[in-house]
Formats: sequence, C-alpha cells, structure tokens
Amino acid sequence: MLGRNAAGIYWMFRYLERCENNARLLRAGLRISMTHYDHASQDWESVLMATSIKTLFDKIYNECNASSVINFILREKENPSSVISSIDKARQNARMIRTVLTKEVFESINEIYFNLKRLLKRPVTEQSLPKTIDIIQRQSALVRGCLHGTMLRNDVYDFARLGTFVERADNTARILDMKYHILLPAVSYVGSSVDISQWENILRSVSAYQSYKWLNENELNPQGICNYLILDDRLPRSLNFCSKNISLNLKSLSQSYNTSFCSVKMSSGQSLYLKQLGIEEIFKNGLHEFLSTFLVKLNSISNQIEKDFRFYK
Repeated sequence: MLGRNAAGIYWMFRYLERCENNARLLRAGLRISMTHYDHASQDWESVLMATSIKTLFDKIYNECNASSVINFILREKENPSSVISSIDKARQNARMIRTVLTKEVFESINEIYFNLKRLLKRPVTEQSLPKTIDIIQRQSALVRGCLHGTMLRNDVYDFARLGTFVERADNTARILDMKYHILLPAVSYVGSSVDISQWENILRSVSAYQSYKWLNENELNPQGICNYLILDDRLPRSLNFCSKNISLNLKSLSQSYNTSFCSVKMSSGQSLYLKQLGIEEIFKNGLHEFLSTFLVKLNSISNQIEKDFRFYK
C-alpha cells in the first residue's frame, strides 16, 4: 500500500476516535465538577491540562469556565484537536482513500460529519452537554460497527485499528492523569467520599463502571480502579488491551509485507511490560509518573509507525 493511503486510514481512525475521546473527557470533567463544587474552574482546567491544550486555550479565552472549555473542545476551529476540527480531518482523509473503504464505512463517515456539523453549529451549554456527548458517542459507534461488519481483514483494517488503539490508549492515560491534576492541590480529598465519587466518574467516562462492579462486587477503591483501567486485558479501553492490540496489528502488517519493522519490536516490548507489571509497583513509583512515561512511549511508537510505513512519501 502507498504510504499516503496508509497514513490516510491510520489518521482517519485516529481523528474519529479523538472525537469520541474528547466527548468522554468532557463527560469526566462535567461529572467531577458536579462533585467538587468549590473548585469547579480548577476541574475544567484539569481537562485542558489532560489534553495538553491549555496554552492554546489561554490565547483564545480570558476565563476558564465550563462554557469556554466545553466549546473550545467541541467547537473551536482554531483548536486542531476539537471535535469539529477532528471530524473535518477524518472526512478529508476518508475522501482521499475512498477507493479502499467499503460503501458502508464511507457513508457512515459522511453521516457523522454532517450530523456533528449540525449538532455543533451553535454553542453547547453545560445543561445540553450530556445529550451532545451521547450523540457523538453513538455516531462514533456507527462507524466502528460498519468497519467491523464490512471491511476485509487486510492491511487496511490493520491500519484502521492501529489508529483507533493508539488514540484510545492516549485518551485513557489522559483521563486517569486528569484525576491526578484535580486532587494534587487538595490532598485532604484523597480517600474521602469526594475522592471515591471522582474515581467512579472516571470509570463512567470510559464506559467501565458497570463491568468493574461485576468483577469487583461493588467495591470501589483507587488501586482496584487503576488496575482495571491500566492492566486488565479484558477491558477494551485499558492501556494493556490497547497496547496488546497495537502489537497484534503491527505483527499482522509485518507478516503481510514480509518485513521486520522497528515499531513491531517497540510495541511488543511495551505490551510485554504492561502484561508483567503489577499495580503495586505503579503506585509505589507514582501514578502520574507512570502515565507520563506511558504517553511518551506511546508517542514514540506512533512516530515509528509513520517512519516504518512511509506515511508521507
């Protein structure tokens, strides 16, 4: 496959996943702000810090509040990671690689593009945010369903899944790290009912609350939740699950092209590391430090994927 086609598929699905992940981050921010009344603006600031876009936000907005953060992440065209910017880029990539997509996948991307354009035409209020998030998540699920139901399991599929899992792993790590930024200024909250409520909100933001309760007999504790979101390879949004699938898809591409790639070795090493890691070791060395290191390694793997498959040649 031509490098530019591989890049188009990979980035199309990264941008589609980013749309949903932005919605999930906002849901986490909204839920946490509702249980942390005295520090609401600080909670919304943590969403910006988690996505590494606070510097850009400060250039455009004078005040950090619910309305400004919500609309910056959903609607701001000057924010290259906003939902509206991401869906624009996803559709541009889809049009570029139209010939390698099934009719169902291409039409579902067009549908999410026009629906989100209409949905985000006007400012989104804090009251209307939950409904807006639900629509974004359902539209994203439609594209995934068409991909799984109609695409051949070939290199196109592998690049699509690579983009999805790289972006998803990045998002789960950032959602967890957002919790660190929220509680750092108020150590007195750690272990309190507010703290547990916020951990519950983190679970809900990645659609893992109910499954966590099934597996843990309703017991909510920070270490158990982090173990689930980081190391449990049954959870589709855990760091371990995403890392394992990044490695599997890269191995599949290596076999398809009969070539050994550096990104395969890097992803296999990361996946093996997470498989052997214990949550006690993560907490001992610091959750924030672990997540920061994970994001650096994930970015290195993504950069190597672009080099290995000559995305821009």
